Formats: sequence, C-alpha cells, structure tokens
Amino acid sequence: MTYKLAIFDFDGTLADSFEFFVASHNTLARRHGFAELDPARIDEYRGQEPRELMRRHGIPMWKLPIIARDFMAMMARHTDGIRLFEGIAEALHALSVSGVELAIVTSNSLENVRRVIDSEALQRVRHIESGASIFGKRRRLERVLKTSNTARQHAIYVGDQATDARAAQAAGIAFGAVRWGYATAAMLDRHSPTMTFGCVSELQRIAYAACP
Repeated sequence: MTYKLAIFDFDGTLADSFEFFVASHNTLARRHGFAELDPARIDEYRGQEPRELMRRHGIPMWKLPIIARDFMAMMARHTDGIRLFEGIAEALHALSVSGVELAIVTSNSLENVRRVIDSEALQRVRHIESGASIFGKRRRLERVLKTSNTARQHAIYVGDQATDARAAQAAGIAFGAVRWGYATAAMLDRHSPTMTFGCVSELQRIAYAACP
C-alpha cells in the first residue's frame, strides 16, 4: 500500500526562509532580551535540538508564544523576499495528480503560507493547520488525519527539524526528512526517518513508496 496523505511542514521544507529566520531571530533577541545568533556558528546551531538552542540562548518556554507571534508578524511584512524552494510547486503538482492528498501543518500563520505559496499550488493543498507550537504539532497532525479520514499507516509528515520527527512519531505516522531545511542531515538521521529526500524532486517518490 502506498501513501494516501502527504503532510508538509512549511518553513525549511516548502519555503526557503532560513536566512529570514536568522535575521529575525537577532531582531527579536534585542526586543525580548535573549542571546543573538552568531553568524559564524550557524552550522553548529543547525545541528542542535530546538530545546537545546532555546536553553543556550536564554529563551524560556513561556516567552515562546510571544516571540512566535512577533516572528510571524515580521514575516508578514517581508514575504516578498521569501520563496518556495525551486521545484516545490512542481513536486506538489506531481503528487496531487498521482492521487496523493496534500496537507500542511506549520507553526507559521495561515496568512504567511498564503502569501508565499501561489494560489495555483495552494489549491492542491486540501488541509492547512497553522499557528501550531513547534512543540505541539502532534494534535494538528491528528486533526488532519481525522479530517481527511486517513489511516495513520497511510500518512507521512515531511519536515526539516527534530520537532517534526517527534510530532510524526507521537501521531503514529511516518516521517520524511528533507536535506535542504533548518536542521542538519545528521540531526535528522538520529530520529530514524522513514524516508529521506536529498533534493526537492525526490518528493515525488512519496506517490509510489510503500508504507512501512
């Protein structure tokens, strides 16, 4: 049996927003009083778990919703500079015409998703769950499963961070790790992804990959 439902993370998976994330992090750091990112250590940060990165930069969990809200507001003002990774629109089209239902579960806002993904590509996405905490995507994944009436074994969540892997595991669905996002390949490999994608065109393998 092949996958019937492919759920995608947004930032770092569909949208090339890492440079904006780094720049906005330092702006938000000055505003909210936590440590800035050192540009010379970006590769090191990409290899850290999000909770560890938060701890090292002095970001308490209680501040995360406030910071996330400000991040989304900043992105809303700069979406003209954020694009989908090359080939994403074509990959979504190929999956859709192959009969795979498409969804997005993201911690970003619905407004930002709609501004970055063009209307034609967005029409192929049947379900969007936005504004989720980066540590709270499990419930959103389960909601998509219920809404789409898809069995867990027939769904895969495709993302670029350890939090995505954990959310998929907690929801009882497969996890697909992309190599072009925020986290390093080594970090994602530690979470034993069901599938890995080295380039965007490989996402089309979801349409004919056998479910585990």
